[in-house]
Amino acid sequence: MMLHTLPTASVLRDRILHHLTHSQGRGAEFATTFDWRLAVSFAVRDLIAGTWVDAFRAARDQGAKRVCYLSMEFLIGRILDDAIINLRLEKPMDEALRMLGLDRQEILDNEPDAALGNGGLGRLAACFMESLSSLNCPAFGYGIRYEHGLFRQRFEGGQQVETPEDWLNQPHPWEFVKLDYSYTIGFKGHVETVDGRAVWHPGESVIARAYDTPVVGWGGHWANTLRLWGAHPTTLLDLHRFNAGDHTAAAEPEALARTLSRVLYPDDTTDAGKELRLKQEYFLTSASLQDILRRFLQEHGDLQRLPDKVAMQLNDTHPAIAGPELIRLLMDDHGLPFEQAHDLAQRTLNYTNHTLMPEALERWSTWLMGGILPRHMQIIQMIDDHHRAITNRPAHVGIVQNDQVRMGELAFIMAGRVNGVSALHTELVKDTVFADLHRLHPDRIVNQTNGVTPRRWLRMANPGLAQLLDDTIGEGWTTDLEQLRALEPHAGDAAFREALGQVKRANKVWLSNGVLATLGIKADPDAIFDIQVKRIHEYKRQLLNILEAIALWKRIHDDPNGDWTPRIKIFGGKAAPGYWLAKSVIHLINDVAATINNDPVTRRYLQIAYPPNYNVSMAEDLIPAADLSEQISTAGKEASGTGNMKFTLNGALTIGTLDGANVEIRERVGPENFFLFGLTAEEATAEAATPGHARTAIEKSGDLRDALHLIAEGRFGRAESYYTLLDRTWNDDPFLVASDFDDYFATQRRVDAAYRDSASWDRMAALNIARSGFFSSDRTIRGYMTDIWNVLPVAI
Repeated sequence: MMLHTLPTASVLRDRILHHLTHSQGRGAEFATTFDWRLAVSFAVRDLIAGTWVDAFRAARDQGAKRVCYLSMEFLIGRILDDAIINLRLEKPMDEALRMLGLDRQEILDNEPDAALGNGGLGRLAACFMESLSSLNCPAFGYGIRYEHGLFRQRFEGGQQVETPEDWLNQPHPWEFVKLDYSYTIGFKGHVETVDGRAVWHPGESVIARAYDTPVVGWGGHWANTLRLWGAHPTTLLDLHRFNAGDHTAAAEPEALARTLSRVLYPDDTTDAGKELRLKQEYFLTSASLQDILRRFLQEHGDLQRLPDKVAMQLNDTHPAIAGPELIRLLMDDHGLPFEQAHDLAQRTLNYTNHTLMPEALERWSTWLMGGILPRHMQIIQMIDDHHRAITNRPAHVGIVQNDQVRMGELAFIMAGRVNGVSALHTELVKDTVFADLHRLHPDRIVNQTNGVTPRRWLRMANPGLAQLLDDTIGEGWTTDLEQLRALEPHAGDAAFREALGQVKRANKVWLSNGVLATLGIKADPDAIFDIQVKRIHEYKRQLLNILEAIALWKRIHDDPNGDWTPRIKIFGGKAAPGYWLAKSVIHLINDVAATINNDPVTRRYLQIAYPPNYNVSMAEDLIPAADLSEQISTAGKEASGTGNMKFTLNGALTIGTLDGANVEIRERVGPENFFLFGLTAEEATAEAATPGHARTAIEKSGDLRDALHLIAEGRFGRAESYYTLLDRTWNDDPFLVASDFDDYFATQRRVDAAYRDSASWDRMAALNIARSGFFSSDRTIRGYMTDIWNVLPVAI
């Protein structure tokens, strides 16, 4: 059934009570918040399920081409509120919950975040899935159903401690287990030739089982499938070995399976970690491709039509083994010759690049690849030889170099289209990481600037602002974000600016009374809420931010009666478990916060907050409350960024470099409404190549030198904890923290001055919102549909 009419509040109430009794086995008088939340979720899921089935049927009956999006991450966050909003159920659901005497926010807060991602890569995939459904584009998202996800972050003595996420320790009401969609995934073993054909005999195997979550689009007219693979043993238990007393060995098949879908991004600094990562990536890819070919053959039959009916998108290099795997399936299982299989695979596959740093493009030793996937190592060499033959390329260009399999090159060579994710990034991809391949294939690289879904990141996350926009320009912006342009004339209206300021202040009060209060911080909602939330990495330069805080603290201490603008700096994000330098930055931020927040002289002007375990739900609290968005990566290092888009959409002003999508944001909102600082990408490259650049910059900067000396003197905990960090800043500084520091510090003082003029600030915030329409994931997906996938929406 398609959701043509909204159920009434009384109907929703009855459906919730039905599920409370028949799904949870509880009477209302005994029900916990958990029981009520599952009952509400099942009631909403019922409304989605009919649409979901009908959408699949419509795509099949019309012979539509489908998108298959392969990603190691889908950072979907909480589902219930998002589903309620996309189904347009807010008012009847609120009334139904009132009838039942339930607190809506308490119900929503009871839902855990699905631990299926880390940062921007996974959140982008989630936004894309929602936009694909909102645009009636038939699609499957393919990922892994991680039992523990990345990790749950907490701080002990200011240091990051990783513990397992437990989101699946309770029922997950949104998924449907599809036992009939299960596939065998092999590893290791050997390859032999039988009757002229290669036959792979895996030495290990697991079963990939499908767990489906429907993803509903705006209005409830279409729903696509997020299919996550859970690993299960092919043999539950070796009973003979168990009875012989070898209990551990008897459980090895189960241990292998559970390990594969247990943790996202296991530490790969060890050989065992590298093996697990490669196995995970192949597990995801092989299960997905087997599923895609099964469905394709059922609907169309002729493999020659595969590129006409399926478009596969590889989200980064993690699923890059898709090229060799698709060729293997077409050759070894379906009998196609290599050249034909290669052609079909290349016309079906496309690859999104997310990094400009060569070290971030995965590489596996030929020993590891050959040991784990021996047939694929053969096919990779065949792909490499074929590419060399048809291009006459230089010797240093190719997939296999210096006994390493370069997955970026493999993804590029096997893709029909390769896309960057911002205008600057795409041009740098052509000039840097894939310069040689771009010269050989000058038409292959295209740009698709990232976007975010306005349903979650404005209508859901910021209901006060959404209501103000509805009242001012109508609801059309929800599906056509460019309609925000109609807001621009209102930026000069004092009454509108006042209303906008009130919305922002209410969001800051909400954050102060919630996240910040749990940290023991008494936040002044009239202070600047200055927020940097993202993965902790050197190139994102959280270090630059905290060094500026130290320098500012010292200045305030030296002149406590000065005209200072109160500011709360808020950090959020996780460092990879093996990334010790990033973890050192986290430790420093927390140590600095402990000192500054307890300083009676300065704390009315400056406080620092670092709430642990940053996730989607926390972002939904932080972003609407932000006055200032920190997008301060070293120019030329950030592919795009989507956090910058979310902040802009919610009326935060940006302090940032000319990096990633910052370039396009600044062009659209206007240079006068953006706080720019720092070296350009070209200047940064030249500066990094200059001997002694870090020491030279530090010696010129009294503020930076003082900040570093305070750390070295032990003013923020044990100085020896930061000796390596200090040494790297003084003598190496590859991401140019020192070189950009003075410009950053001066620009922050411009921010202080601008914030004191509230009317001007609110006008700039209004213009940022009004001019952010380009950064909708709907626009991005339309670009993919036209320029890369050649896919049309399906009419209902």
